[in-house]
Amino acid sequence: MKRDLISIADLTRGELEEILSCAQRLKADRKAGWPHPILVGKTLAMIFEKPSLRTRVTFEVGMTQLGGSVVYLAPPDIGLGTRETVPDVAQNLSRWVDLIMARTFTHRTVVELAQHATIPVINGLSDLLHPCQILADCLTLIEHRGRLDGLNVAFVGDGNNVVNSWINAASKFPFAFAVACPAGYEPDTDVLARARQHGAQVTITQSVEEAVRDADAVYTDVWTSMGQEKESAIRREAFKPYQVNAAVMAQAKKDALVMHCLPAHRGEEITADVLEGPQSVVFEQSENRLHIQNAIMVWLLK
Repeated sequence: MKRDLISIADLTRGELEEILSCAQRLKADRKAGWPHPILVGKTLAMIFEKPSLRTRVTFEVGMTQLGGSVVYLAPPDIGLGTRETVPDVAQNLSRWVDLIMARTFTHRTVVELAQHATIPVINGLSDLLHPCQILADCLTLIEHRGRLDGLNVAFVGDGNNVVNSWINAASKFPFAFAVACPAGYEPDTDVLARARQHGAQVTITQSVEEAVRDADAVYTDVWTSMGQEKESAIRREAFKPYQVNAAVMAQAKKDALVMHCLPAHRGEEITADVLEGPQSVVFEQSENRLHIQNAIMVWLLK
């Protein structure tokens, strides 16, 4: 039976630990100069409905490092769901390539791809979830804290796809996750309910102070994501009290890590001094997108 990576919630803790452990090994070997052409002869199709720096470069470079090849498919190339149906695209690609990564506007699209493809499908980002990013973040926390269990992770800002995937991760690992967001910008209610049913320790509050108290890591993201540009003025006003700055970091643990999935808008959701300060692991998170996605591709195909 084929495996996909659509949501962290779909995997067991054991499977997630396999991926994280594989990423650590691949990263260490890469740093030591030992190549791993594990996926020679394999081809990854990358479907993009949204532009990207990290997702495109890390998947393309990663597949090349592993010995495989990549086909980049921009919106005009296939007209996903317009020129050609999602099931037809999935079935065609399944006959030509070995793996599909999709970065889509709607979560339904990536789910439909996985349903109709006979090869593994990776969710590179959807409006609901961003599993590759959060697995890279988990790898970063393990590198700096040695574990996920027992940590306190705080998120300040919009209850978006990043938050939803953090909530899913909290249903697999026993760390506490707190979200501070304005009323009306909470995470997905279905994601939250399912995660709590599986034991996730999640707190939703409008108080930044409550969320970051005793936090081992303070995370934020842009206030306006792609596709929400018409809401940007309203969002800037609503999120003004939710900026991660020095005063906010002073309420967390003294050695709390600063995390951001990028791109960052300095002076909005985070100040430049915090983003670029000594507690920031933001660019390590970005690097770890490469290593965790390499591990995901190896895990799915091997």
